[in-house]
Amino acid sequence: DIIVESGRVEGRLRRSEMIPKENLRIGDRVRAVILEVDATLRGPQIILSRATVELLRKLFEMEVPEIAEGVVVIEAAAREPGGRAKIAVSSRDSDVDPVGACVGMKGTRVQAIIRELRGEKIDIVEFSEDPVLFVTNAISPARVQRVTIVDPGERVMEVVVEDKQLSLAIGKKGQNVRLASELTGWSLNL
Repeated sequence: DIIVESGRVEGRLRRSEMIPKENLRIGDRVRAVILEVDATLRGPQIILSRATVELLRKLFEMEVPEIAEGVVVIEAAAREPGGRAKIAVSSRDSDVDPVGACVGMKGTRVQAIIRELRGEKIDIVEFSEDPVLFVTNAISPARVQRVTIVDPGERVMEVVVEDKQLSLAIGKKGQNVRLASELTGWSLNL
């Protein structure tokens, strides 16, 4: 575990709540989300996390003014700490491109978040109320040929991609399709 000092208060960052392969040293600045506060005899014990999806959401709120103002909304987010994350955004203003606002000029906004998360790759996709379109966006960077809803009650979809796109759609150790499934809330069969 790592003890993080913030003024008079100390927080505890468990190894399980850190980004894998992350090595923090004395004097490093740490951004984390407060998971819980336990009242102990010696005062409050603050438990921190850098592995939650909430950290990703908060970093985007801090980095993207349109999100802080409520013009762009984070509709859903999924994350495998240290590997990859997917975030679905929508815009309340038709003149504002939600994905472009999150990426920033030449990728400056998203690059700042990637640096904070120690190189974690972030896919920013446009949210859609239409589940078929949302799944098509979420499975990117792979190009989808067809999406069929197999069972709306159980929330199961079948996604068809070209043979050349299959490994891209699945991702490293199934990571892309797993994150897309978590992001959309649908079970996806490729």
